[in-house]
Amino acid sequence: MASHFKQPEGAARPTGRHVDLHTPRGGDESYHAPAGNPHAADTPRSSAAHFIPVVSEPERGGSNRRRRESHFRETDPYDLSGRRSRDPRKRAGRVVSVLLFVIGIALIATAAGMWLYNQWQYSEQDRINEELATFADVSDNGTTPPQVDWASLRAVNDEVVGWLQIPGTAVNFPVYQGPDNDKYLHTSAEGEYSLGGQVFMDYANTAPGMVDAQTIIYGHHLRNGAMFKPISDMANQEMFDSVSTVWYVTEDTTYELEPLLLYETDANDANVRTFTFGSEDELRAYLTGLLDVAVTKRADAAEKVAAATNVLTLCTCNYENGDSGRTLLVCVPKGGTE
Repeated sequence: MASHFKQPEGAARPTGRHVDLHTPRGGDESYHAPAGNPHAADTPRSSAAHFIPVVSEPERGGSNRRRRESHFRETDPYDLSGRRSRDPRKRAGRVVSVLLFVIGIALIATAAGMWLYNQWQYSEQDRINEELATFADVSDNGTTPPQVDWASLRAVNDEVVGWLQIPGTAVNFPVYQGPDNDKYLHTSAEGEYSLGGQVFMDYANTAPGMVDAQTIIYGHHLRNGAMFKPISDMANQEMFDSVSTVWYVTEDTTYELEPLLLYETDANDANVRTFTFGSEDELRAYLTGLLDVAVTKRADAAEKVAAATNVLTLCTCNYENGDSGRTLLVCVPKGGTE
């Protein structure tokens, strides 16, 4: 412990190696003098002999920027963007990152634009349907048939053949018949493009409908719930049972019908578009076959089939099998025409 205290004056110096506490760090320079060179202790230490800088000091009169030696390579671990690096891989990575960012923004903008466009199309279809609905007066409880302004409807489009209403639902539309089954898929009554087109009768049916053994009327099931969606909903038995009346009105005749059965198939089912039969018994056999595959039906469906002479079938899409699914509601007259 004595070595940690100042020695008294006149005290004998201990023998052996002594480190003077007042000597600069590194010890007595004379102690480091090489043997055989007594003058080396008087020579100042050269920092160059002990330290080699990675980056040289700026030359006198030159720029203050550091000058890189030829063997120096940029190794900044924080230069993640590659802006300062001369490594082509870093620069390529930065370009790819920017491109991916721009593509991502473009995809988001495209998706948003498509969504807005679809919403606009749905609102336009609603506007068209609401305008056409003004051409008919319907009762609140559905006990009386629609009163249609045929002259005004024909002024808009003279291919109108009838009016379809299911009381208690959104189904309340004029029915058109074109030269084929494509015209009114996406064409409005005024001849303009529209997402849902118009409700239309099969071109192979005899106008104005309910003349052939089976009359088929088509309507879109739009994903926002418009047009013929209530028909697809009747795949639920409770919903099916809640509908007791279907009105089909032509300029000369009013038909009061009721749902018989609902079945589902696909767009390739050629059996659907059967309009005429050799006899009423063949029609009834056809309907009995549909009863076997029906999803929902009346409790007394068999009795109704036994008395059927013609039917009205409403066809729309379902999305159980992509866009190829079809739902068909077969209706029979309640007991005559007016």
